[in-house]
Amino acid sequence: MLYFSHIHQHEEDMAVVAFVSQKGGVGKSTLARALAREAAAGGLRVKVADLDTQQGTSVDWHRQRLSVGIEPVVSVEAFATAAQALNVAAGYDILIIDGPARTSQATAEIAKAANLVVQPTGASLDDLRPAVREFHALVKAGIPVGRLTFALNRIGTAAEEADARAYLEEAGYGVLAGCLLERPAYRQAQNGGHAITETRFAGLRAQADALIQSLIDRATE
Repeated sequence: MLYFSHIHQHEEDMAVVAFVSQKGGVGKSTLARALAREAAAGGLRVKVADLDTQQGTSVDWHRQRLSVGIEPVVSVEAFATAAQALNVAAGYDILIIDGPARTSQATAEIAKAANLVVQPTGASLDDLRPAVREFHALVKAGIPVGRLTFALNRIGTAAEEADARAYLEEAGYGVLAGCLLERPAYRQAQNGGHAITETRFAGLRAQADALIQSLIDRATE
């Protein structure tokens, strides 16, 4: 179980963490589900808002998790907008927004509602360049840089991680400590309704724990 520095006690203190990207398959749902699992295991009242109404990745994962009886139970629901999710989030300690895979006005609206905006990215320039442009667009839309952070996903080597981290930091953005390696075991865990922090491989679980703990630390600052 990961460590939360504090637990919100009042609705007005609810933390809102949003995962965004203009690209699909970069790890938004992967990280949203892992954060939700650890928040629930830590005793927080957590709600996941799946805003990708076409894919519904987090909703499908929730159903799979329920069907095989995995604890803790995480509340996941589909919404068309961040505003709709916020309207029903009363009574939760943390609202996790799993955003749609596109650049749009909706992304800016999601970011404005969030205390922390996380954008997962791979290490290739094909991933990094549009990811930086996405955050540049949010800054231009009025989102403070301090509320934006990257998470490195599908990393192959330590050198690749270092290069990607340097690229993003040079662009002016924070990057969460740790990374997720490119490993089939993470996909296998999620296929069975688990989070990446619940994989049966201790080394990969520790790797996932380190990244999610960094995310938790940022979200609860």
